Amino acid sequence: MDPLIPLYQQRLNLPNATFSRIDHEDAIVAIVYQITQPNGTQLILKISTRPKDYLREVYFLNYFAGTLPVPRIIQLVEPENEIHGAILMECLPGALLKITDLTDTLSFEIGSLLARIHLNRTAGYGDIIEPQDLSPDPRTYFTQKFEEGFAECSDHLPKPLLEQCHSYYDTHVDLLTTVDGPCMIHRDFRPGNLMIHNGKFPKIIDWASARASFAEDDFCPMEHREWPVNPTSKKSFLAGYASIRPVPDYTHLMPLLRLNRAIATVGFMVKTGTWETTHSSVYKRNRRFLEAFFQ
Repeated sequence: MDPLIPLYQQRLNLPNATFSRIDHEDAIVAIVYQITQPNGTQLILKISTRPKDYLREVYFLNYFAGTLPVPRIIQLVEPENEIHGAILMECLPGALLKITDLTDTLSFEIGSLLARIHLNRTAGYGDIIEPQDLSPDPRTYFTQKFEEGFAECSDHLPKPLLEQCHSYYDTHVDLLTTVDGPCMIHRDFRPGNLMIHNGKFPKIIDWASARASFAEDDFCPMEHREWPVNPTSKKSFLAGYASIRPVPDYTHLMPLLRLNRAIATVGFMVKTGTWETTHSSVYKRNRRFLEAFFQ
């Protein structure tokens, strides 16, 4: 038995429930269990190994409850000492979206869902759970996160490649002065965080990376090949978005956003020591992107 189970069984008063860990490549940070109660009711337990991830998830699930299709929170375990924060939530019907599931209608619905997130304006740019630190300048928080990922890569990637990455960032970061924001963004909007039931009704999960930022950043997963939609599906997705609000002109920003995403991904996997094991394929994909970026 996973040593985490008895602790959360006790905290959540689920002594007779069965805990089944959900392991997949997309689960990079959190620990997720499907819980089956004796009466057959199923729930999801998400354990956040980082306190801020827990706080963001709770914030956004509460904020969008009743307005967007997100899981309902049932009970919380607050982080304390050696105990990770955890969220017990409803188990949504259906399954994670697969690329083969995409139809024009579903793509349209998913695009409109993203736009509905971006309708929610914020007071500035940054981590939504630290409103005192929100900045009117989108470059402030973006630069902070870039430098964090860059530092994590500094003893891992070749020095010439690191220099090229930072030089590109320095000469292009001012593109952010004209972004579409500040607004709420999901920051990880891709099939691995979308659930569908009977081929429709998309619901969105995993809000641990959400923040106050700019709309263009939520198009990065699609353009970064984490969501390899075909041209027809992409057209329907953008049409769905445009039915709610104008599609931001993100093309000129995308190389910078993709560079930042790859740096952050490689850096995190180096920091956690998973780049050769659990997340080797994700690591290799992003490492190849960085190496090809300047060729």
